[in-house]
Amino acid sequence: MTADSNSHIAWQRAQLRRHRAALKDLEASQQSGPNCSRAVQMTIAELRRKIGESGRCIAEYERRTRRPLATDLGSLASVSWTHWNANTPVKPQRRRA
Repeated sequence: MTADSNSHIAWQRAQLRRHRAALKDLEASQQSGPNCSRAVQMTIAELRRKIGESGRCIAEYERRTRRPLATDLGSLASVSWTHWNANTPVKPQRRRA
């Protein structure tokens, strides 16, 4: 995974990892069946909600910023290029004398 220049997205990725680990630990230590307490069920539901929220935020960011990997005309034509910033060099301004 590459480093994110957007600190909000980097935070969301860290939260996603943290919540997934917490959910995995909680589900492994408890039975998530009918014998599970109401508080544990609510905690599991809250973690799943937070995981979904972070996942949607990251996916939306990647849709806006990632360029398409396919190079066929259909894939390239279906992408909105208005929000994508290419790594094009900036042309230096010529000074007129």
